[in-house]
Amino acid sequence: MMQLSHYPAAIAQAAQRANEIDSQLMAVQHQINRFEGNADRAAAFDIDMKNDAQRKARRFEVLLVNQEYQKAMDTLIRLSAEKANAIAHLEYLRNQFSVAKLEARLAIAQQLTDFESRELVGL
Repeated sequence: MMQLSHYPAAIAQAAQRANEIDSQLMAVQHQINRFEGNADRAAAFDIDMKNDAQRKARRFEVLLVNQEYQKAMDTLIRLSAEKANAIAHLEYLRNQFSVAKLEARLAIAQQLTDFESRELVGL
């Protein structure tokens, strides 16, 4: 367990890491939205597509062969897991800090109680 005074910096660093991952997630999601928009456009303007089911199938085919889209999806999954872990670590640090503060208060209370007991006995 770290010293009480080190927790605020560690918590801030963990929060910053979670925010950085969130920013990366937003960038990847934006890239995925662009790929999906391009696939939608390709399917929408394909004159051979006669109904929505055919357009959805065409969209799926366009995205399936797009290696950059597949890589972006893999990155999205990886970053989502990283973010979940970063948030869990942040909460762990916050909880550890709360416990450390309570333990410090308990130690102070015990010292005061010991001091008052010695005063009553006359030591």
